[in-house]
Amino acid sequence: MTDEETRLARDLCQQAASLFQRGFTCGSSGNISARLPDGRFLVTPTGASLGALAPAMISVLAPDGSILDGPAPSKEWLLHEAFYATRPDTGAVVHLHSTYATALSILDGLDPDNVLTPITPYAIMRLGKVALLPFFLPGDAAMGEAVRALRGARTAVLLANHGPVVAGTSLKTAIDAMEEFEETAKLMILTHGMGRRRLSDDEVAALVQKFDVDWTT
Repeated sequence: MTDEETRLARDLCQQAASLFQRGFTCGSSGNISARLPDGRFLVTPTGASLGALAPAMISVLAPDGSILDGPAPSKEWLLHEAFYATRPDTGAVVHLHSTYATALSILDGLDPDNVLTPITPYAIMRLGKVALLPFFLPGDAAMGEAVRALRGARTAVLLANHGPVVAGTSLKTAIDAMEEFEETAKLMILTHGMGRRRLSDDEVAALVQKFDVDWTT
């Protein structure tokens, strides 16, 4: 491994372990990828726990997705690849089965254009609008096709009856956004059926303008 590859692989393993230890994922669920400056990808391996990874266990893929080193990557790699292909600034993708976001994914009546009701500023700032995608079997290539169909218009999606997926410009950005996703979903679940106050259209517009959020599509 090059120095850059080793550093990113260690960071990926540390972030994955932190998510696991804090209960954002369990068992062998969830997958993370990151793009190296030369266009190669580091991807968590299929069937592995995010809480027990080491750099030598990380899959290394060529820019075209072929395996260069390590074990087979996550079976949901094509989901990640679709974000890299449609959003050129993507540096990392995180997919988890976190409790509250997954709970949200099984509720009826979600807005397919934006599943997160605007109740806090940070979800808007870090995630923008979050599209709801249909249910797919785990590992189905159609998940990637559904992300491609968005044409780069979303940094985050919620897979129905499955869980959240977030892309970021860096691993840290993607992790931070995923944590915000889970926290917002938690607030939505805890206040479900209550008379909660949502941000007004003017308040959302002010956030979008001040923090340069893509909110138009």
